[in-house]
Amino acid sequence: MSYKIMGITAGRKNSNSEILLKAALMACEEQGADVTMINLRDFNILDCSGCTACTGAMAQGKYVGCTLEKKDDKKRIMDVMLDQDAIIVSVPTYDLMPASPYITFAQRSLSYETSFLEKINVIEHKDRVAGLISVGGSTRSWQAMALEGLQATMFTTDFKVVDMMMATRVPAPMQCLADDELLARARKLGQNIMKSVATPPAERGWLGEPDMGWCPNCHSNLLALGEPQWDGTYYPIECAVCGAGGTLEKTEDGKWKFVIQENGLLKDRTTVAGRGLHLDEIGETQIGLFRSPEKQAKIAERKGMFLEKKFKGID
Repeated sequence: MSYKIMGITAGRKNSNSEILLKAALMACEEQGADVTMINLRDFNILDCSGCTACTGAMAQGKYVGCTLEKKDDKKRIMDVMLDQDAIIVSVPTYDLMPASPYITFAQRSLSYETSFLEKINVIEHKDRVAGLISVGGSTRSWQAMALEGLQATMFTTDFKVVDMMMATRVPAPMQCLADDELLARARKLGQNIMKSVATPPAERGWLGEPDMGWCPNCHSNLLALGEPQWDGTYYPIECAVCGAGGTLEKTEDGKWKFVIQENGLLKDRTTVAGRGLHLDEIGETQIGLFRSPEKQAKIAERKGMFLEKKFKGID
């Protein structure tokens, strides 16, 4: 069986992000994969307008798609991307986070939220996996939200991250070509992708470094203090990426670890069921607004003050 693997980058042409992506894809191709690769800089991708038409409709059990669908190349890419068995994303890091061309692309994916569409019976479930590569000129301290930023864009379209790597200290064009270990790690990521797609979905697991990150569920390195959620769910500590909830516990050697509590994966964003609960939240908050005469009255009373208020701009 030939698996479909797609590479997506948003970096400079023929430089580190693209080269490391190619190294990973070449490893896939060597094992018989049908490989596709794109650089998002070659496409026209508009910013999400925040109109909420897609989620508002889905919260009511309807599907309307994206209002920008016919105005740019987003759907053209998604039609191919969602047909893949796996993707590998390789993106440069700018100011701690993934480069904006990729984020612009990814934040338009809410209208393709697979768990929402499955919940309202628009599409059938398809299991997919992903590998992630972040690339930067410094160490992790200056890429602190890079991999996590990429992770946060995966679950919307149901790509299970099975491996990820960070390329550090490669600021100059093509500098990664001088790093044997980095090129080998990219190839290993491609090999792990092929291993994962050849594994039954129920048996797929994490193939990256076993001790990577704080979170034992998604391997992200970002934790946050918990706060009461919209339905009263509360965890003292939450994974900022997958939403796993638990506590910090001190180990026998005096270090700390994040321990997920018994119901801590109730809203795991990496699962269809966990994300499906978010559609309930959207329905409660967004649709609930339109069903509240009191809130509508307050908006009507106050909006004039803000719509009419003007400040000077710049020439």
